[in-house]
Amino acid sequence: MKAPVFEGIATALITPTTPDGIDYEAFGRLIDWQIEEGVNALVICGTTGEASTLTDEEHREAIAFAVKRANRRVPIIAGTGSNDAAYAVDLTEFSCKAGADGVLVVTPYYNKATQNGLVRLFTEIADRATAPVILYNVPSRTGVNIAPVTVKALSEHPNISGIKEAGGNISAVAEIAALCGDKINIYSGNDDQIVPIMSLGGKGCISVLANLLPRESAELCARFKAGDIKGAAAMQLKYLPLIKALFSEVNPIPVKAAMAAMGFCENYLRLPLTQMEPAHREVLFNEMRRAGINL
Repeated sequence: MKAPVFEGIATALITPTTPDGIDYEAFGRLIDWQIEEGVNALVICGTTGEASTLTDEEHREAIAFAVKRANRRVPIIAGTGSNDAAYAVDLTEFSCKAGADGVLVVTPYYNKATQNGLVRLFTEIADRATAPVILYNVPSRTGVNIAPVTVKALSEHPNISGIKEAGGNISAVAEIAALCGDKINIYSGNDDQIVPIMSLGGKGCISVLANLLPRESAELCARFKAGDIKGAAAMQLKYLPLIKALFSEVNPIPVKAAMAAMGFCENYLRLPLTQMEPAHREVLFNEMRRAGINL
């Protein structure tokens, strides 16, 4: 059995930015608040953290900063994936040396890969990593899917610990669980599928919702783990409208607007990301208020 990097909720954390760069004062406050609210881990420089528009220097500085600020209070998982294999390896090695507790490696995008190419890529990264590797499957964004049989092959690698499954296909998740058993730790990559994936043996979720509701998101997973399936399911359904609003435009546009409204950051994004459309923003803010968030 492979020990999970975390169980419960890992917040896919936003990166507070301004026209001058990363706002580290805001970033530090946000990290502290998330930990105080009870999240189980933090993912730094993932999709929600706008990794694709950070410079290489910013990417590395953000990871190193988060590791130091968290100070082992919760695991820090660094986003290190790329469609450039050499860069993904280099960033993974850097993150491990900086003290990250795990790395989250997305499938290559645009140039894609065959299933054989995915096996070779992830194996090369895992061979060079000194922290556990979590695969990240999100075909809606990358254009390539990790097939369950490919996950099975990769699960044999001692340093490939888990998979963030954001494909939306529950049947595929079930097949991964059946094929891999305890050789892979499965995490939901979709906030609306936390309970379904945990019911198949998943260990929790890498969550966008947890940016806004860290304590409640962690509680949902804790209830399920404690056997309160009905309570966890009720929370899952309660927050579905808010989750839907958080994905009414491409992530992280809505969550950045939400966190700015809560006072955690500026509502600043780099092109090609743009400000949230007013009609969508109104729906999002209404759902936030219904969830008990003060704006």
